[in-house]
Amino acid sequence: MQRIEEPELMDEPGQARAYAEADFEEPNSQFVAHVLAWLGELPRGAAILDLGCGPGDITLRLARSLPTARVHGLDGSPAMLAIARKRLAAEPDGRVAFIQGLVPGAELPLQGYDAIVSNSLLHHLHQPAGFWETIADTGSPGAPVVVMDLFRPPDEATALGLVETYAAGEPEVLRKDFHASLLAAFEPDEVRDQLAACRLSGFTVETVSDRHMLIRGRLPR
Repeated sequence: MQRIEEPELMDEPGQARAYAEADFEEPNSQFVAHVLAWLGELPRGAAILDLGCGPGDITLRLARSLPTARVHGLDGSPAMLAIARKRLAAEPDGRVAFIQGLVPGAELPLQGYDAIVSNSLLHHLHQPAGFWETIADTGSPGAPVVVMDLFRPPDEATALGLVETYAAGEPEVLRKDFHASLLAAFEPDEVRDQLAACRLSGFTVETVSDRHMLIRGRLPR
């Protein structure tokens, strides 16, 4: 099935609120577990960048799991970041910061992050090379990278079936967004080609559910 691009930002307040209130416990827990397994032992005070942090759930989960690390969440949507900052205010943590900016081109407070993670940003981007270039440019040599994203189903019937399976009880705006995201997602082989083009061919791409793929690797030293 041919890829159909969707808007790069989820910037309508109602759209952001529906996303933040949706039940992503299973995939978010799975992603954080993959991240922790791949990061291994990080130095005290290590800085982690969460690209496309949305309403901040992954960022805050990582901060709780890694009590000596600094975690910076980057997102382009003011509506998403408003929710993330409200969540942070409810559990203040000076190690966490949320930054507004687009990929590529965002101004970040640090260069040479010790680890970079991203959950469900890649499929939003019209030019995926900028995503991988941002990772290569902002991570320190040898930094671990973990990315999870949707992969495009083979046909429309499969896409609609996934929407019914995982978003049956969600608001219509979220059902539409999930369907659009499935159609905008990349196939695993397309991601492998992207990685090779950005000289990140040592990364691995594997499917980890009926809708998610996991990309892992370490930046060149």
